[in-house]
Amino acid sequence: MAIGIEKIPVSMNWQTATDAALLEASCRHNQQAFSVLMGRYYKDVYRVVWRINGGHVDTDDVTQETFLKLWSNPAQIREPAALKGWLLRVGSNLVMDRFRQKPMAEIEAADNVADNALAAPAIIDQGYVAKTIDRAIADLPDRQKLALTLVHFEQMTNIAAASAMAISVDALESLLSRARRGLKEKLGPQGKMLLAAVEQGQ
Repeated sequence: MAIGIEKIPVSMNWQTATDAALLEASCRHNQQAFSVLMGRYYKDVYRVVWRINGGHVDTDDVTQETFLKLWSNPAQIREPAALKGWLLRVGSNLVMDRFRQKPMAEIEAADNVADNALAAPAIIDQGYVAKTIDRAIADLPDRQKLALTLVHFEQMTNIAAASAMAISVDALESLLSRARRGLKEKLGPQGKMLLAAVEQGQ
């Protein structure tokens, strides 16, 4: 295997083990080690999947499918430091694949819900802001949505987010710029106020 990890002691305490050690053990089908690895990153993957798919009920299924892909071949992670980015990229790709398979009627229905929500009288509280921004983000093109999620909501640096998406930093910044413009168009007159949360990475 190409990860290049040190030998694992038989009495390893998996809870305090490094990602590298956990990946090495997972390659040998050690379920306990993989369970610890999954617990370490499950919430991160879940948050990204939840935001990209607009809080759809299949978020948990997609998150679990992401880890199943890792379990099926842990050796594909050649650099342990790249694990989180790989998981986020796989999870987001699974969401995008599911979107492409949805019937057009379901997509149009979701658009109508978002449009009605944005047209409603603005009751400015945190719940309203969060829901309105989430719906607007859900309407963005896939790659713009992922870039915005990683940088502004997962608070990843541009370099880390670009690595997770397997693109250049310049390409990431271009996606972010287009995503912000798209959000401003979608949110309309109330956009400046609502986008303050996004600009501050909240």
